[in-house]
Amino acid sequence: MPKDAAVEEFARLVRGLKARDGRSYEALGRRLSVSASTLHRYCSGATVPEEFAVLDRLARLCGADEEELRALEAAWTRADAARRRPAPGPGAEREPAPEPTPTPTPTPEREPVLEPEPTPEPAPAPGPAPVPRPGSAPEPETRPEPQPAHARVPGLPSGRRRRRWAWAGLVGGAVAALAAVTLGVVLLPEKAEAAPPLTWTVASHVWANGCGHTYLAERAPGPPPVPADARRWAGAAGAVHGGETLVRVSVQGKGAPAVVLQALHVRVVERTAPLPWAAYRMDDGCGGAVTPRRFEVDLDRPRPVARALDGYDASGTEGRTLPAVAFPYTVTATGPEELLVTARTAGCDCRWYLELEWSAEGRTGTVRIGDEDGEPFRTSGVRGRPVYGYDSGGRAWITGRESGQGG
Repeated sequence: MPKDAAVEEFARLVRGLKARDGRSYEALGRRLSVSASTLHRYCSGATVPEEFAVLDRLARLCGADEEELRALEAAWTRADAARRRPAPGPGAEREPAPEPTPTPTPTPEREPVLEPEPTPEPAPAPGPAPVPRPGSAPEPETRPEPQPAHARVPGLPSGRRRRRWAWAGLVGGAVAALAAVTLGVVLLPEKAEAAPPLTWTVASHVWANGCGHTYLAERAPGPPPVPADARRWAGAAGAVHGGETLVRVSVQGKGAPAVVLQALHVRVVERTAPLPWAAYRMDDGCGGAVTPRRFEVDLDRPRPVARALDGYDASGTEGRTLPAVAFPYTVTATGPEELLVTARTAGCDCRWYLELEWSAEGRTGTVRIGDEDGEPFRTSGVRGRPVYGYDSGGRAWITGRESGQGG
């Protein structure tokens, strides 16, 4: 059977999302709880998923905005209708029932309103005895055999939750049984994810080696703070990280079983032009050397990635370089890891998150990491902006030079 144009358009949008994410079918399918072959069939147009929920997760995982999400849902709706369109035909009322693959019971629930649904003899719901054909037994609600094409089930709400539920030709005890099953599906479209077996803390106002940092502010702020007070100071001044943001994430397991940290992803949720504000440099003198696992992110790339960098250990009399170690890492309740991410930009005012992928005891998941308030991190380029340094003697910000650095 040749592919319908609606199915091909749907498959094209799914392929675009998969290409944007950049991961393999197996890796991306694991995140969506579907097999690699199933995801491949979605991308090729060989299969249209029964539910939109898996596509909703795919779109959000790949960074789609609300407009793209609406376009994908509209394409899925057309493709789903096109896939089902050839099923009914003259004298073939019973053919739509075997089409859904999960289980026979939900078959009547997913049939669209495009075609009338026959009486539910092929797929009786668990509980009540099978309903005989009309004329063989009395029915609780006496309805004549030839039912209208779009008969509604009594007592069910008429709202829609992203899915099109169509009901026709349901009679007797099967009405009550199928209604109960359907309500369970409508109210519980997805299982709630259990809490991840790890915990984390975030510090988003880290200064490079404790030495200093650059902030952008619309007006001259107060005197520079000590690093420990940087977050409170920036909040009061309405200041934004200038050129780079250093984020320290401390991760540990909740119990004895080890949790494997599989990957760290960067999701830019908004890009606008860099802020036209002046840059203020915090130069408070250097502190201790950085020892966590270090990562660098270029926010100006279309798909930023976290690249592992060499670290440094200053615990001995002579410091030593710690070679970069890429994922995976392992954490437990007594064996934490500390990740230090340096994100830089020259060309945008970027809002972004980190996503930490984990696995433990047969489970997998992803946690989204934002700033201390759960909001996206924010970093704006400073190139070409006037730069100020603080004169401790005169207790005033003094003009330096225009910033020419990449950040």
